[in-house]
Amino acid sequence: VQLQASGGGLAQAGGSLRLSCAASGRSVSDHIVGWFRQAPGKEREFVAAIAWSRGSTLYENSVEGRFTISRDNAKNTVYLQMNSLKPEDTAVYCCAVDLDAFFLSRKIEAYDYWGQGTQVTVSS
Repeated sequence: VQLQASGGGLAQAGGSLRLSCAASGRSVSDHIVGWFRQAPGKEREFVAAIAWSRGSTLYENSVEGRFTISRDNAKNTVYLQMNSLKPEDTAVYCCAVDLDAFFLSRKIEAYDYWGQGTQVTVSS
């Protein structure tokens, strides 16, 4: 599986961005796709995940209610809509695929394939 994240950029606090994660090489429709982020000097952390087949979702506490993860079957793409952005959301965001089909996980080690990141910068 190859994953390509895009859509990052510069936003003001309170603004919005939508990230895309396009999968190629194989369908991810039977798996779980997650978003992670890594801020400078910090460890990579979980942001959100979606179980493709069921549409069930999981969010990190600090983004719940502000971020929405969704998928587009026809495009084999997962989106992360980020609203009400805060400066602390500044990070490199990347997507990953967990070949599991059922159990949404926050753990980095659960994910099998990783894409390159896209930079999100939120100014105050």
